[in-house]
Amino acid sequence: MKTIAIIPARGGSKRLPEKNTKFLGEIPLLAHSILYAKKNNEIIDEIYVSTNDDKIKKIALEYGVKVIDRPESLSGDLEPTVTALKHVLESIGEEVKNVILLQPTNPLRPENLLEDAFDLYLKGNYDSLFTVSQNHQKFGKITDGKFVPFNYEIGQRSQDLEPLFFENGLLYITKSEKILNNIIISKDACPFEINHIFATVDIDTQEDFDYAQYLLKTNKK
Repeated sequence: MKTIAIIPARGGSKRLPEKNTKFLGEIPLLAHSILYAKKNNEIIDEIYVSTNDDKIKKIALEYGVKVIDRPESLSGDLEPTVTALKHVLESIGEEVKNVILLQPTNPLRPENLLEDAFDLYLKGNYDSLFTVSQNHQKFGKITDGKFVPFNYEIGQRSQDLEPLFFENGLLYITKSEKILNNIIISKDACPFEINHIFATVDIDTQEDFDYAQYLLKTNKK
């Protein structure tokens, strides 16, 4: 059975209009994830872009991948990503074993990330895997006008903090049966740690986009 990549790229972004088609470097934002998937063709059998936008669809077809037209009912601001993935699986009608989710808003990925993650995913026989990075910040809450530390004691050194991790969005791998049951990250999912500067990129605003532009320029080989 197949392993496919799905890139969900809807139109209608409000904070950064048409972000998926904006040029990051010399190519549209969407194209970075498409080309990354193509470079991993030993793992990925087919690449699908799920979209409700004609401009995004045109770019995807120009880059030689398949497009699944996403209905507007699954394209709202509050619609979870898993419904787009599920719609792709139901639309293609093929036997798929694994789904690799590549979010276009995380366009920069270490070259060997998918290869290393997929190898661990298979060896561990996991239902799903997702990438995480360690956070070194000191967190707290403000309660009744007072700051209450969450993950440290006042005066504690940052290097002595108990490690906390965040879901960085670079990569998700999930068995298709989980997707069909509306799950991307299962309870027994493998957290794949990747501490890389690219893990700090998640484009939602112009400032995020400018930061990605900077990293792209400074990290070119």
